[in-house]
Amino acid sequence: MPDKNDKGGIQVISRAASILRVLKESQSGMSLGKIAERVDLPRSTVQRITSALAEEKFVISDANGGGLRLGPELNALAGAAQYSIVEHCRLLLTELTQKTGETTDLAVMRGIGMVFLDQVPGVYRLTTVSQVGEVFPLTTTANGKACLAKLSKEDAIKLIRNEWDRNGIQRNLDEFLSELAVIREQGLAYDMDEHSAGVSAIGFSFVDWVGDLHAISIPVPTTRFSRQKETIEQALLETAANIHQTFQ
Repeated sequence: MPDKNDKGGIQVISRAASILRVLKESQSGMSLGKIAERVDLPRSTVQRITSALAEEKFVISDANGGGLRLGPELNALAGAAQYSIVEHCRLLLTELTQKTGETTDLAVMRGIGMVFLDQVPGVYRLTTVSQVGEVFPLTTTANGKACLAKLSKEDAIKLIRNEWDRNGIQRNLDEFLSELAVIREQGLAYDMDEHSAGVSAIGFSFVDWVGDLHAISIPVPTTRFSRQKETIEQALLETAANIHQTFQ
């Protein structure tokens, strides 16, 4: 017959896992009260569990005062896993480049920016190149907008305002949220010379098996964007359908 302590230990692990999953959905931190509401547990129970998780660095306090967020130790554990999103998507990037002739990028949303993980260069003499590990903003890039469109309105607004405040950008928030709504509906996000002069891009986002937000995008010199736009859109939508089915 199972020991009561065993049952209690299993319950604590289950509750801790539920809390971590809820925090995974928030890119800007979450208060104890909000966590308790989402996991349907007393605030005191959530505080006790998160304190234990914090001691192991599985959760940390958000630097911007937004409550708790996932901690660095989880990244270390994830890095030790055999699963690799880069390996999984490499063939898809290669196929997109073959279909369009253009450079194809894979990026992951990390905190307040998009980190480039992989890239397959295009075949044209004039191409766009980004370094693996380079961090791009969220509100002026196709991959960043695509990921913002996947977030809750509350989390998206926090990240948008954070980026605009840091860079002294004055924009209409309602108009930008309307743009995200269109991205959510149509599945593709656009950067029309917004991040870099002379470069436009189209991209889509997806959530992988471990819950990370990624984006695949195709940047194009604006001089040939209108000529390539339809081909790129078709290729990206086909890839998006395939990858969303894979990660269901």
